[in-house]
Amino acid sequence: MRKKVHVSETPAIELLRSHQVAYSEHPYDYLEHGGATHSAQVLGFDPFAVVKTLIMQDQDAKPLVVLMHGNRKVSTKNLARQIGAKSVEPCQPEVANRHSGYLVGGTSPFATRRQMPVYIEESILSLPQILINGGQRGFLVGLDPNVCVALLNAKPVQCALPL
Repeated sequence: MRKKVHVSETPAIELLRSHQVAYSEHPYDYLEHGGATHSAQVLGFDPFAVVKTLIMQDQDAKPLVVLMHGNRKVSTKNLARQIGAKSVEPCQPEVANRHSGYLVGGTSPFATRRQMPVYIEESILSLPQILINGGQRGFLVGLDPNVCVALLNAKPVQCALPL
């Protein structure tokens, strides 16, 4: 019988701990296709402060990570222009899972299986705290958004569009 792993025992949490990052844990009941809107609602947070981790790819199928507000979507045209790509599109879920090592819906930008460039919507960096996936469905961590720049070398971009 497999021992049930505690929700906070993920590669993402191990990375945060190893860098002595201050964070808070926010488990919730995961809802298939509920997304950031659902997690924000059940945890009582503004969806603008809940950050989605999106695995995308450029025209050469090179993967990249985009961190976006929970209540915004990515303008792939604006993003492509800013990062010098011809085009950018979301990866298929199974491809995203392979690149990140996490399941879609539980993708953390921390401790991904594959090293990928990370881009963060610039306005996220002005928030005092964000909730971002901790590496498992139904598990967010609260932390300073500048941790994403410090640990992931996330580059600020402006590519948010209303949902």
